[in-house]
Amino acid sequence: MELNLSRVDYLQVGVTSQKTTKLFPGAVGKTQRIVVGDQDGLLQCLQMKKGDAQVIFKAVSPKGITRVELGGPVGGARERVFLSTGSEIKGFTKKGKNFLSFDTNLSEPIQSMFVEGADLFTCGNYVYNHYKDCKDTNYFLSADKISDVLCLPMEKNDDITPVLACQDRVLRVLQDAELLYEVEVPGPPVVLQLYGKEAGEEGNEILYGTSDGRVGLVQIGRFAPSHRWELPNEKRNGGVLSLDNFDITADGVLDLIVGRDDGLVEIYSYDEAEEPVQRFNHTLSESVTSVQGGCVATPGYDEIVCTTYAGWVSTLTSEPLIKERGPDTFSLTAEGKDKIVGLRQELDNLQVKVSTEREKYQQSAGSKTAISAVPGFNTNDKFVLNREDASYTLSLELQLPIDNVLLQSDVPIDLLDVEKNSAVVSYSACNPEEGNYLLATYRCQANTTRLELKIRSIEGQYGTLQAYVTPRVQPKTCQVKQYNIKPLSLHQRTHVFDDNRPLNTVKLTGQFSLAEMHSWVSFCLPELPERTPPGETVTFHFMSTFLDTLLECVYSKGEAVFRSDNISTISILKDVLTKEATKKKIRLDISYDINDESIAYTLNLIHPRLEYQLLLAKKVQLIDALKELQVHEEDLTFMSPEYRQILEEADALQAEFKRQPCHLERLYGMITDLYIDKFKFKGVNVKGKVPALLEVLDNYDLQTLVEFFNTSA
Repeated sequence: MELNLSRVDYLQVGVTSQKTTKLFPGAVGKTQRIVVGDQDGLLQCLQMKKGDAQVIFKAVSPKGITRVELGGPVGGARERVFLSTGSEIKGFTKKGKNFLSFDTNLSEPIQSMFVEGADLFTCGNYVYNHYKDCKDTNYFLSADKISDVLCLPMEKNDDITPVLACQDRVLRVLQDAELLYEVEVPGPPVVLQLYGKEAGEEGNEILYGTSDGRVGLVQIGRFAPSHRWELPNEKRNGGVLSLDNFDITADGVLDLIVGRDDGLVEIYSYDEAEEPVQRFNHTLSESVTSVQGGCVATPGYDEIVCTTYAGWVSTLTSEPLIKERGPDTFSLTAEGKDKIVGLRQELDNLQVKVSTEREKYQQSAGSKTAISAVPGFNTNDKFVLNREDASYTLSLELQLPIDNVLLQSDVPIDLLDVEKNSAVVSYSACNPEEGNYLLATYRCQANTTRLELKIRSIEGQYGTLQAYVTPRVQPKTCQVKQYNIKPLSLHQRTHVFDDNRPLNTVKLTGQFSLAEMHSWVSFCLPELPERTPPGETVTFHFMSTFLDTLLECVYSKGEAVFRSDNISTISILKDVLTKEATKKKIRLDISYDINDESIAYTLNLIHPRLEYQLLLAKKVQLIDALKELQVHEEDLTFMSPEYRQILEEADALQAEFKRQPCHLERLYGMITDLYIDKFKFKGVNVKGKVPALLEVLDNYDLQTLVEFFNTSA
C-alpha cells in the first residue's frame, strides 16, 4: 500500500529543544492533545478544532524548557506532563494544574529526563541522578557527555535499569549507581526510544539514533547486549534527533518514525525478518526536534506531528486535503476555504502590525536620545565529522532567514560541494602569509533558515575556522561562531584496537599531571570529553576516517604512551605535545620505537584510494576528447568497451571528480609526509629528495614506491 501524507502547518512557538513535544493518549474515535515547550519557557497544551490550534492551558517558566515527558502509574495511562527547566522539574495535570515543582539543586542544568511511575531520571552534561518520590536515590558520573536517558519498563523488568546515551559512542547500562556494562554503537548516540509500546516482548529493546545519521535496535540483556539491526546512512542524510513508534500504515504493526537535523522525516515499516524498510519520506526546511504519531485534527485520520527547531508545529496527515468532484476537477473542503479566509485575515493583521512597528522604529531612530538595540537571535550550529568521506559537516540554523554567511580560516581547508545547498558562494583573495587561508561568502536565497557546508581539513595543520552569520533583520547584526580544526582532525573515537598491526610507539615522561596531559590530547584529537575522566590511567582509541589507521593513547600522571600504525600520526602528536609542554615550561623526555614494517603497511592502505583517484583523473581527462569524437562519428562501435563506458558515465565521473577536489593532491601529500617522517625519526633530512618521490608517484606503481622508501637514505 502506498503511503500518501500531506503536510499541514498549525502554528509557530518559540525555538524548541530536542524531545519537547508529546501527545496525550486519546480515546478511540477522539483526537489527541499536543503539549509543546520552547526555549522561551512557555509550555502550551493545544487541541485542534476545525484546523485551528486552540490553547487548552499555558504555563510559563523563567528559563527555557529543555525536555517534556509524559508520566503516570507504572503500566497505566501517561496523562501527566513533566518538564525540565534549568535545574527544576515541574509537573502538570492534563487540565493544566501545577502539582509538582521540584528543584533538584543540581550544579548543571538538566538536559535530558525520563519518568517511570514514581521514579524520575535526570541527566546534566555528565551527571545522572535517580529520584524516587523526589528523594535522591542514585547518582552516576559519566566519563563523557550524556545526550539522552531512559529506563526499561518496570512492569516487565524486576530491576530498575536506566540507559544513558553518551557522546563517546556507547550506551551505558546502569544498575542502581553502578555501571552494569557498556554497549558500543557505530556513532555518537543522541536520542533513545523504547522499541514499540513496551520495549519489545521482553521489555528490553531500545532504539537509538546517532549524530552521523544511523539508527539501530539493541537488546539490553541482563549481562550482555545483543545488536538486532542497524540502518546505515548510505545517502549521508542528517543526524537523528527524534524517534517514535506508531502504526501510520494501519497494518497492525507499529512503524518507525525518524526525524533528522536536515529536516528529513522518514517512516519505516518492518519486513518478515523484522528489519526496517523505508515507506515514506518528506523534507521540512528545518531540523526536526520532535516526532510523534497520533490523531490530532480529524478522528479516523492518523498523523505524524513534527516540531522544528524554529518552533513550527506541523503534521503529515493521512487526511485528503483535496476532495475529488469529477475526473478532471477538484475543490477545497469547506473547512479548507474557512482556513484560507482566516489566514488571509491573519496576514492582513500582521502587515498592519509590521507597518506600525516600522513607523515607531523610524521615529525613535531619528530621535537624538535614541539607543540602537542589537536584535538577539539563537543559532543552532553543529560541526560533525563524517566517516564516509572524511569531511566535516558544518550546519547553521536560525529562526530567522539567513542573509549571508562569511567563512574565514587561518588554516588550509577545502570546501566541498553539497547538493542540498542552494546558496551562491564567492571567494575573496587571501594572503596565507598573514595567516588567512580562506575567505568565502555564502549568499542565501530568501527564506533560507538552514545552511549546510562540507569542509575537509589537512591533518598536521591546525587552527580556527570562523563563521560570521548575518540574518535578514534590521538593524544588521552578526554572530561569530568559532570551530577548532585540530591537528588530528580526521580521527574519530573507536572501541576496537588491533595489536597485530605493525605499530610505532612514542613514550613521553615528565612532570605533568593527568589533567594537563588530557588537555593536550584533547587539543590534538576530536570527540574527547572536556573533563578529565576518572581513574589514574586513561585509555582512548581512534581510527583515521581517511585511511583507517589506528591510534592508541594511554596516559597517566607523568607518563604517556601513544601507538599507531601510521608514523605520520605519531610525528604530529609528538610535535604538538612537545609544543604545548614548552608553553607550560614542562620538560618532556621522549623515547620512540619505529617499526619499519608500518611504512609498507600504510602504503598498502593508501594504494586502493590512490589507484582509484589516478584512474578517475585519467578518465575525466579523456571525456572531452571522446565527446568530440562522438560528435564527428555516428557509429562508435570501433571504440573499445572501456572508452564507450567512459562516455556513458561521463556526467557521473565529472560530478564525482568535482565533489572531491584536491583528493589526489591530498594522497600525494600524505605519502610525502610519510616519507619525510620516516627519516625524521632517524635524524635524516630528506626534503631534497621529495622531487624524486613525486617522479615515482607520477609513474605510480606500489612495488616501486615501497622500494623507493626502503632504498632512500
